Amino acid sequence: MNLTIAQFEILVRIERHQDQKHSQRDLAKALNVSLGVINKTIQELIEKELISALGNSRYEITLKGYEWLEPYRVKKAIFMAAGFGSRMVPVTLNTPKPLITVHGKKIIETLLDAVLEAGINEIVIVRGYLSEQFDVLLKKYPMIRFIENPIYNEANNISSAYLVRDELENAYMLESDLVLYNKEIIRKYEYSSNYTGKKVSVTDDWCFETKKDIITKVKVGGSDVHHMYGISYWSKEDAEQMSKDIEDVFHSPGGKERYWDEVPLKACIDHYAIRIRPVNEGDVIEIDTFNELKQIDPIYNV
Repeated sequence: MNLTIAQFEILVRIERHQDQKHSQRDLAKALNVSLGVINKTIQELIEKELISALGNSRYEITLKGYEWLEPYRVKKAIFMAAGFGSRMVPVTLNTPKPLITVHGKKIIETLLDAVLEAGINEIVIVRGYLSEQFDVLLKKYPMIRFIENPIYNEANNISSAYLVRDELENAYMLESDLVLYNKEIIRKYEYSSNYTGKKVSVTDDWCFETKKDIITKVKVGGSDVHHMYGISYWSKEDAEQMSKDIEDVFHSPGGKERYWDEVPLKACIDHYAIRIRPVNEGDVIEIDTFNELKQIDPIYNV
């Protein structure tokens, strides 16, 4: 029941937009592959009876198709929300960064809404700074389970990852300070472990070097790289490895000062083959500083 990545991506796209037409040209553009690959893959899916052609560029996923997709289902979303957000002072002096409103909506809500829309109902939030304020989310999102990080101010965010190291199987890990504009970044199914990134010619921020869509290096600043966004997904196999690696790195000399992403992307990169999942300009915005917040939402220009 193994799918190729092309078969998977087409199935997922048809499943999410069942009422739309899916011309081969549109699919080729969306998946950044040739028309020949699309044509071949659609024929494979039809022959395997995973989709049925309805005519006029419309397709329907069969029961067998859903059965083949099921092993790729995302089961959980884990939010990293324990930090202080020092670069967002003064707004973070009384409010945790994920709860700051942008255009009238809390930052973390843009992600929570997308997670629920994708059918992911198991939600974990690791909280620390002003943790009790996150309780306000329970009215709208009663399914949230909180995990307390008592050392958020003594260690880097690897301390939050350490607390959830045994919960990563088939799960998204999300930084909670991302304003999500394109909900389709969060999906019901994922093919393999991946990080989201935007292709850029140059950046002075965290970024990925890649080779054949596999992340080979994480660094700060570079050219012809993918700008890193804090949305990742972890398969069952990689989650089991991550549980061990996070514990080892956390307890190593200087381990508590590391960012958690450095575990799979730097310290233990040889243990993984993590794909880049491309996103486009405007899909998601990372707000790092108060000045950036003022540029995005004029209400803070007071």
